[in-house]
Amino acid sequence: MKKWLSESIDNSGLVLFRVLLGVLIMAESFGAILLGWVEAVFVQSKFTFNFIGFDFLQVLHGEKMYLYFFVMGIFGLLITLGLFYKFAMTAFTFLWSAVYLIQKESYNNHYYFLILICVIMIFLPANGKFSMDAKLFSKVKQTKIPRWMPYLLLFQVAILYFYAAIAKLYPDWLDGTFSKILLNGITQRQFLLDIFNQKWFLLTYAYAGILFDLLIVPALIWKKTRKLAIIASFGFHLFNAYSLKIGIFPFLALSFIVLLYDTIPFKFLNSKEEINAVTDINTKFFTLFFVPFFIVQIVLPLRHHFIKGDVLFTEEGHRLAWRMMLRERKGAINIKIVDKKTGMFHYHNYASELTQKQIKLLSHSPDIIWQYCQRIKNESKKPISIFVECSVSINRRPYLKLIDEKVDMAAVDFDYFGHNDWVLLHDIK
Repeated sequence: MKKWLSESIDNSGLVLFRVLLGVLIMAESFGAILLGWVEAVFVQSKFTFNFIGFDFLQVLHGEKMYLYFFVMGIFGLLITLGLFYKFAMTAFTFLWSAVYLIQKESYNNHYYFLILICVIMIFLPANGKFSMDAKLFSKVKQTKIPRWMPYLLLFQVAILYFYAAIAKLYPDWLDGTFSKILLNGITQRQFLLDIFNQKWFLLTYAYAGILFDLLIVPALIWKKTRKLAIIASFGFHLFNAYSLKIGIFPFLALSFIVLLYDTIPFKFLNSKEEINAVTDINTKFFTLFFVPFFIVQIVLPLRHHFIKGDVLFTEEGHRLAWRMMLRERKGAINIKIVDKKTGMFHYHNYASELTQKQIKLLSHSPDIIWQYCQRIKNESKKPISIFVECSVSINRRPYLKLIDEKVDMAAVDFDYFGHNDWVLLHDIK
């Protein structure tokens, strides 16, 4: 295996992936402006709910975010052209990471996935040919890479799919309950609903999802099943792109197919000059960086198994764990503000300062509830206590209390890696 991974291969697959990635970065960045995403998240809101500990990123708000996303789109163009590639990829990675960390209102797993892929791409010589860099700087020219380089990217994809499959191994997925909720939410056409509501179809959809996530990467790597796996990938991801509206992720996932081929049958990628720069690669650096990198990626999604309670209800350990499209979550919330000096109380009018998307998130997310309570406390001109009345429904079950109503939310801390005692525990059956 080590010998096989160390073999020199043509770098056309990696080069073509760079081009596709750059195009998708442009689509994500410019599309966010043109389709109103930037306006909805950063302009219409008074603030955003950042990841806890990243409050300093609140400066990324308002109309300046149009320029911010435009600049990211330009970096996408530079990546596509292979012009100042290392700088463009590094700069985009930092800017996109900040976008991810500054807002949880539009949390999407592919935002996090894009960060990880870009981090890997920073260190890969994806501008070795078919790039402006290769034309301008002779030292950049390269037509060969070791096979393990594209497999760094494929390994990251494999981690995502594996944990996505494991996350589906819970009752509401296995019996088709959530599949019914999901499919009924993507269409109003009766003939489709008649099919989607058939038990056999719901179970087929549910188990096909698990099998796809578990088997797609091995099936793509194995040459005997690769063609069938490619067809399945296009069917699966294009259906998701059309029905679930999840941005660039389906197309990003399909882009990885080009990494599987040692040679790409496109003349514009073929170089008459064979330049093998494999011997110049600092494999020790790659080992020291990527071994810890992937250990973190393997361990991080496991953390909710070591946190008290069911992550399906508590949400503790849900993020960064590839728990994608798994449940419907609805909540109802009231926030009671008590004046510590007089004992007088009133219910906070959160609807007056939050967008509809923020209100929905606030109604069922413990970390958002805690953050908002801290914000109310910090903005108050007098000492107050804050008590939260919140109930949550999972997959249309009866509502259950999420927050301990006796706990002063203005006085408690938030434990990001453990259970917060003010989050109530329930068995979801």
